[in-house]
Amino acid sequence: MSIKVINPGLHTTVQDLGRRGYSHLGISGAGAADSISLRLANLLVGNLENDSALEMTLTGGEFLFKKDACIALTGSVFPALMNGEKLPYYRPFQIIKGSKITLGPTQDGARCYLAIRGGFQLPLRLGSCSTHIMTKIGGLDGGVLRKGQEINIGDPDQNKAGIKLDQAIHLDRSILRITRGLQHDWFDSAAWKTLQERPYTISSNFDRMGLRTSGIGIYPITAKHVITEGIPLGAVQIPGNGRPIISFVDHQTTGGYPKIANVITADLCKVGQLRSGDEFQFQLVTMKEAEFLRLDQEKFLNELVKK
Repeated sequence: MSIKVINPGLHTTVQDLGRRGYSHLGISGAGAADSISLRLANLLVGNLENDSALEMTLTGGEFLFKKDACIALTGSVFPALMNGEKLPYYRPFQIIKGSKITLGPTQDGARCYLAIRGGFQLPLRLGSCSTHIMTKIGGLDGGVLRKGQEINIGDPDQNKAGIKLDQAIHLDRSILRITRGLQHDWFDSAAWKTLQERPYTISSNFDRMGLRTSGIGIYPITAKHVITEGIPLGAVQIPGNGRPIISFVDHQTTGGYPKIANVITADLCKVGQLRSGDEFQFQLVTMKEAEFLRLDQEKFLNELVKK
């Protein structure tokens, strides 16, 4: 059985935790823009963390359930109704066959996640169900959801219970922590001071490939050009106008802008919830601190599973 797309929303795709190991083919990892929210949604309904779910951007859609189901909503709050009744976030709840759920525009960040017990029954493409728009692989026909499409629901593990959360998860998006990038020494102390002490704002030009910013420009000490090289997820690149660009989950795999910094792994989920007009500051941390923060985040998730 399946769910039917009545209204797909602005930009709704199927995502899991992405695919790795294909950058040499020009295919970035894709996967959930806010992987923590996707993992929590799956865990709440008793799925594996990497099961496929729906990622909605800025506004939700309307979906008809053709079978009974258990779902969970996480991430930014998009007001959700089932047959006119308000639905909670960060808590599993039952959907009755024949019901419609409708999700409105965001009340806070950029993305909302809908996980369903059993995940979606979709073929793996290069080891993942994640939709990669640029190459049109993964998800449902390699693109955003369209009106009238149906997505088959997988068979749930009846013996696996979901986790319980004491409260909703809120991300402080005002600070993005970074480590030094490959070309960090191309920038003097004044540039680094500006990068960390002056606010930047997400421009209207933001998507899953990258987020452009507005603010005071910073420039290399001398006019240097990078021979095209690999770009990591979360790279903070400095283009000719001096305003940072953050590479993201669907990023191009090579490029020639100098990379002054890289957003730490633990804060990539914050990047996934930034939207046009959001203001933030960069904060430099050491590699040791970045790894501690990553492990602390994983510890939090692991302890939820053990409860």
